[in-house]
Amino acid sequence: MKDILKDLVAHTHALGFIDLVKVTGDDDKTVIEAMPENRTVILQAETINPVKEFKGTFGLPNLNKLDLHLKNPEYKEGEEIRVVWEVRNNENRPVMIHFENATGDFKNDYKLMGVELINEKLKTFKFKGSGWQVEFDPNINSINRLKLQQAAHSEETVFLVKTDSDSLKIFFGDANTHEGSFTFQTGITGKLRQAWSYPVAHFISILNLSGDKTVKFSDEGVALVTVNSGIAKYNYYIPAMTK
Repeated sequence: MKDILKDLVAHTHALGFIDLVKVTGDDDKTVIEAMPENRTVILQAETINPVKEFKGTFGLPNLNKLDLHLKNPEYKEGEEIRVVWEVRNNENRPVMIHFENATGDFKNDYKLMGVELINEKLKTFKFKGSGWQVEFDPNINSINRLKLQQAAHSEETVFLVKTDSDSLKIFFGDANTHEGSFTFQTGITGKLRQAWSYPVAHFISILNLSGDKTVKFSDEGVALVTVNSGIAKYNYYIPAMTK
């Protein structure tokens, strides 16, 4: 369970804008959902294999505290990390994650958020668009070029996406400011009929995560970055926005 917790924290809390995660699990699958309060990114993920300890629905709040427990050297070897269950409202529910070192003299309990509260705070999101017009696997060179343009246009919070023949191009600024553009991906087969802007900081933070990545854009004004860590498949939906 430690590996999935570390992977989950690395693909949520480490982004810098997610501090609450919803987990829903049964014998067949384990689903992870999250979003910041401003809904600039909506995360929907599923572990490659069901996590047997994650049954029912609960929240992981205050991810910084969970991250500190997972990085604590006391829990590096021979540790015990387990989900604690209690009967609440006539149901057996997960209520905390117990951390204990190998010698049993260093302990912490990380409290979980109940199903009623997490359902109130995080509503389920479903993309209702007509599909994805552009899809590709970004390479390291393209990601690094995006970072260079972000640095050159640090005053810009968004970038614009357009297709040109078989290329996808990214634009910063406009005619009234400093402008910049570059080819992010070549060899694409789809075409975007609408030009939408997306938050550059969030987009780059997601592309910096570890794992195999796929990027998709829709004419409906949504981008999707999928990151497969080998432990879970994380889908980050990014709605288009204005400056």
